[in-house]
Amino acid sequence: MPLSHGAACPSSRPAAPRAAATMGEAPEPSSQASLAVLSKVELRVSCRHLLDRDTLNKSDPCVLLLMQSQGQWVEVDRSEVIKSNLNPVFAKIFTVDYYFEEVQKLRFEVYDSHGQAGVGTHDDDFLGGMECTVGQIVAQKRVTKPLFLKYGKFAGKSTITVISEEISGNNGYVELAFRAKKLDDKDLFSKSDPFLEIYRIDDDSSEQLVYRTEVVKNNLSPIWEPFKVSLNSLCSCEEKRKLRCVVWDYDSRGKHDFIGEFFTTFEEMQKAMGENKVQWECMNPKYKIKKRNYKNSGVVVLLDLKIHRVYSFLDYIMGGCQIHFTVAIDFTASNGDPRNSCSLHYINPYQPNEYLKALVAVGEICQDYDSDKKFSALGFGARIPPKYEVSHDFAINFNPDNDECEGIQGVVESYQSCLPKIQLYGPTNVAPIITKVARVAADEERTKEASQYFILLILTDGVVTDMADTREAIVRASYLPMSIIIVGVGNADFTDMQILDGDDGVLRSPRGEPVLRDIVQFVPFRDFKNASPTALAKCVLAEVPKQVVEYYSYKAFPPRCPQPHTPDSSLGSPQ
Repeated sequence: MPLSHGAACPSSRPAAPRAAATMGEAPEPSSQASLAVLSKVELRVSCRHLLDRDTLNKSDPCVLLLMQSQGQWVEVDRSEVIKSNLNPVFAKIFTVDYYFEEVQKLRFEVYDSHGQAGVGTHDDDFLGGMECTVGQIVAQKRVTKPLFLKYGKFAGKSTITVISEEISGNNGYVELAFRAKKLDDKDLFSKSDPFLEIYRIDDDSSEQLVYRTEVVKNNLSPIWEPFKVSLNSLCSCEEKRKLRCVVWDYDSRGKHDFIGEFFTTFEEMQKAMGENKVQWECMNPKYKIKKRNYKNSGVVVLLDLKIHRVYSFLDYIMGGCQIHFTVAIDFTASNGDPRNSCSLHYINPYQPNEYLKALVAVGEICQDYDSDKKFSALGFGARIPPKYEVSHDFAINFNPDNDECEGIQGVVESYQSCLPKIQLYGPTNVAPIITKVARVAADEERTKEASQYFILLILTDGVVTDMADTREAIVRASYLPMSIIIVGVGNADFTDMQILDGDDGVLRSPRGEPVLRDIVQFVPFRDFKNASPTALAKCVLAEVPKQVVEYYSYKAFPPRCPQPHTPDSSLGSPQ
């Protein structure tokens, strides 16, 4: 039995960007989109060396998150204001909906806030901006870029760092509820206004702010609101990883008073599950040295802990799984002489042909998930030099030892340069190319790690000739870490190709063996002729995240642990 059946292209979704979360709070789990695999991504922001716009004090920075929608930048959320700090770590967690099949453009703008007047938009208040895509952030997990002022001018040495964590559905959540008892009183005429910070200590001893609670006013035994954080964010997959928890007395000028700290691990926290509670003494190291009878500066109690573990597509991507993209191009004679303007391979300097449009639309999405940005580019159905024998799996760069090209542009250039050198011929056999990519995928499978997944894009102008062999190759490939996308170019009758998609039933080999997973998506390019190029990519790639999760779930391969981040823990820490 196959694990699932394919689905039609996702229906259109609202174009408006979505992002929501209160300060330091993860949003409620969202149900999956009906057809596309929807995830939510947490974005945590910090800055270094911001420009100082204030005369008497340092700048009071705030970050605005904007997302491009229909060509316009739309503000979707903003951070808290951090008083008098040029190296802020913002507690605000930005949350955005994530779609693998889209290029989602983001812009971060940093402003100097002015108290009750809020965040201005004047040039004098602008501390710098940075643009990137959601795909770049989730693939790299941590992106640091310089901030730019208007007209492309550097904002001094200012940089912004964005760290991503995935929070899909009920995946990777831990819900924590803390309180404290008998905290030290740091205020002269009233009681302390305590808040709690949790830091993850990474392998290089640097610290990453995981969560900052709200402030409870005038209370030495505060009960903080329960909150949710992702397991990746809290402990990077490692239950024994050390956590540092710090209690501060809030000061409106940003000079918070240190009350005390304690160290723990997620392993120790889990003792609070059910009816149990865990507590720690909150210690001030200076008082411990100076005061003979010092016991502690209060007690912090973990009242409750709830945890869920379900792996998602982004768990695998953020764990370091690379998407390796291969394109296979049909060079059979039915495409027409490339020198003739009627040919499907005709190179028009002013208008890319359908092969190029499909290649770029899909490739631009995949390239964000491949760290070396090298893509295999193959051809089939042509006579190739030097002997001009027919080949059904040749490298279009004519390098038999390395069929990879530098980026999508490298694939485009190799395609254009190979056309004059080959003779279009036939037949339309695609089984050899599927088998070739499957061999590489099989080598990857033997590592027993979720480290590389393969996407094969086949661009063809007609129904395949070797249908029986192709069905057999697809059934074999369904047991491997790979997906196949077939785009029909031109006006041929592609009715017989629908059998490969599996949408109308389970694809079987000639011997009757069913596919393990539905890994093929077929669409005729003509259905998207009058749509934007992104519409094709959305349709053919929407199923890929589900296919990735199905494969690794079947193999019981967990995501690899993400590499620890190494941000500067001193950014924005209360003084």
